[in-house]
Amino acid sequence: MNTNAKKLIFAAVIFLLAIAACQSIFGDGMHVNIDGDEFDGPVGAVMSVFFGGAGILLAGLIMTCVAVFLCLLFAGLGILAVAGVALAAVIVMACVSPLLLPLLIPIGLYWIFVSRPRKQRLQATLQQPV
Repeated sequence: MNTNAKKLIFAAVIFLLAIAACQSIFGDGMHVNIDGDEFDGPVGAVMSVFFGGAGILLAGLIMTCVAVFLCLLFAGLGILAVAGVALAAVIVMACVSPLLLPLLIPIGLYWIFVSRPRKQRLQATLQQPV
């Protein structure tokens, strides 16, 4: 950054601070109305800043609580969605399983014929002395 830009930024900051100081000293009549009682001048300015800050803090607290609530809500909905998909899969399998019976018979026979020699080999190894 060149020197002229630095000087210009510094002058702009000083100018804005001077305007803020003049506004706070010779303000335009800031006042707060609480239940019909008007507070103006420095007391009104302090009260308005206090209540404005309190409102921002309260809004931050409310937003945090809403965020936690939404996280819990969507996590619960996610669990319900997974349970619903699992239930739908079980229902679909129950509907389709009678149709798969002709396919399951050859698979079962193959399984029996493959596992039978394996069992016989295992029994033969257990009967031989070591």
